[in-house]
Amino acid sequence: MSYLKFRADHLFDGYRLLDDQHVLISDKNGVIQDIVSIDDAGDDLQSFHGILSPGLINCHCHLELSHLKNVIPPHTGLIEFLCSVVTKRGFSPEIIQEEIIKAEKEMYDGGIVAVGDIGNTADTAEIKSKSKIRWQNFVEVLSFIDEKADENIEFYKKVAEILKRQTSNIKRQNRTSLVPHAPYSISPRSFELINELTKNQIISIHNQEHPAEDELYKTGGGEYLKLFKIFGIDKSPFPVTGQSSIRSILPYFNNGQTIFLVHNTFMPEEDVEWANEYAATNGLKLVYCLCINANLYIENKVPPIEMLMKNNCHIVLGTDSYSSNWQLSIAKEMESFLRMPYFESMAYVEAKEAILQLATINGAKALQWDDELGSFEKGKKPGVTLLNNDLSSSKKLA
Repeated sequence: MSYLKFRADHLFDGYRLLDDQHVLISDKNGVIQDIVSIDDAGDDLQSFHGILSPGLINCHCHLELSHLKNVIPPHTGLIEFLCSVVTKRGFSPEIIQEEIIKAEKEMYDGGIVAVGDIGNTADTAEIKSKSKIRWQNFVEVLSFIDEKADENIEFYKKVAEILKRQTSNIKRQNRTSLVPHAPYSISPRSFELINELTKNQIISIHNQEHPAEDELYKTGGGEYLKLFKIFGIDKSPFPVTGQSSIRSILPYFNNGQTIFLVHNTFMPEEDVEWANEYAATNGLKLVYCLCINANLYIENKVPPIEMLMKNNCHIVLGTDSYSSNWQLSIAKEMESFLRMPYFESMAYVEAKEAILQLATINGAKALQWDDELGSFEKGKKPGVTLLNNDLSSSKKLA
């Protein structure tokens, strides 16, 4: 049998950053055979400058919004941003498909091997049916009022069925699940229906991206009322609980779900502690997905990374969409993390090792594909990605 042998300045195996005296060996199909000393590797080594890494995992993207690249300017603030997304989606199907194709290729060429992808439509089904990337399709439900909850859920179930039918591929193990968009767009009855339909599944929800989200549940007022008016809703349709949004909506779930909490830009420590305790007590798994460049693009603010790390949160990385980012690059997300004070205070190699884990094994475990992805272990087929030493760019090698 013929083998491929890779060597670089550093080799990251999914857990540790190894030096240039280590060689990665795979078969010609990309199945990992071993990591050996350079003295034992023999001939025919492929040598590179940079870091060899398992394929990268993008846990939060909106591929279907790729046509909004450069349409919404940076730093508008979240409420204005959301209003723009709602009102500026009227592009022709041809342009939408063209930009989806470009974005998928960008992620694949950048060494991304799996994506947790949000969609309100089945616009991405065709490209996903041909893609070499593995997809967790999150069909995102918008359902503001109880009176239309059943009707809305039926609509999104049809979208999910199209994605399942067109993107199912046993070899790549694509999955599809219904998910709530955000606490400010899902009524109580809609939450209950989603809980019933997602037993033991992986789901996601945008969480505490703006202080107005908590205000909505604490008082019934705040800036989200402006967004509701676009949908013809004059006042908040959600119950006033007097509590933060996460404390108001997480108790709707009790069916063994893995829940990706996305963004968490304004999540205080007391809510993190409460949410982690609630999940542990009620058989849920929480994943904290951070999309730092999107946060900088929209609000010019970043989530409380150090606090989340201190509380042993399971953290993964996402790019969000081209409506809210300059690129769909997990490498660029890692580069931004490396500049954060928490990681700047660490030894450089230690910081890179920790960040690389977020982009590989953490994402693979969160998406429950770590049997094959996320690390260089014998028998796995995680893909091989080459990163610049400063984590500023990446490309697929194998």
